[in-house]
Amino acid sequence: MNSDLRAQAAQGLPTPLSLRAQFRLWRRVAMLVIAVVVLVPLHYLWRLFRLPSPWPRLFLGLAGRIAGARVQRIGVPLKRDVFYISNHLSWLDILALGGTSGTAFVAKAELATAPAVGWLAGLNRTVYVKRENRLGVAEQINQLRDALEENWAVTVFPEGTTTDGQSLLPFKTPMLRVLEPPPPGVMVQPVMLDYGAVAEEIGWIGEEGGINNAKRILGRKGSFPLKVSFLEPFHPRDFPGRKAIAAESRRRIETALVAALGKPLRPFAYAVDAVRYEKPPEEAGA
Repeated sequence: MNSDLRAQAAQGLPTPLSLRAQFRLWRRVAMLVIAVVVLVPLHYLWRLFRLPSPWPRLFLGLAGRIAGARVQRIGVPLKRDVFYISNHLSWLDILALGGTSGTAFVAKAELATAPAVGWLAGLNRTVYVKRENRLGVAEQINQLRDALEENWAVTVFPEGTTTDGQSLLPFKTPMLRVLEPPPPGVMVQPVMLDYGAVAEEIGWIGEEGGINNAKRILGRKGSFPLKVSFLEPFHPRDFPGRKAIAAESRRRIETALVAALGKPLRPFAYAVDAVRYEKPPEEAGA
């Protein structure tokens, strides 16, 4: 993609699509619709009979492939009682991680309004975090605890926003409060996402809207590699407190990302809105 067009997209300007790009966009949309029509009813059928449903995971993996991602899983993901902590570039992250591990997610609330993706993420038990967080973080922590009690794998993106694959923001810790103290048997596994040479093109950054980002990606030519590296897990009791857990996870992800890029990370070039959380009731007035 032309670097000028990428910069304009980050400024919130719509990206013009050629006729060929529009054809690719609508072809992929049609394929996604077919996948929904075939697989989502099967999911509800399995739910009707209270059977474990494999269909959200299969659909997310297929949707990522339709969008152009050729996902390569590196390492071994823990399957149950695990809290994945990952860097974050795109809504495609959810398709890739969900497809490779079956995890549920904690994601920013803006994703819930993204065309189709928000609804599909909801099928996979996504817990949405609002930037202004009118619900309060305590309620969301309770949702996470319920998820972990049901032996789900849960993924958080603690940077609080999406980046360009060349940077790694400080990790925010409110959603890691669920690990204070850690539920019995729950492990933490850092995950590093690497889009390679197309990371800056794929990244959902700056003021770009979700619809424009989806059009850009679904209209682009060809496919692209996406490496999902499940790093060595650790027990959260070995790093007591959410700040220590965040720091250790970030250290491992940064080491893996620098190795993948073959160069040091750079400062993120775009302004990042503060994510303001209401204090849980026990901290009010502290």
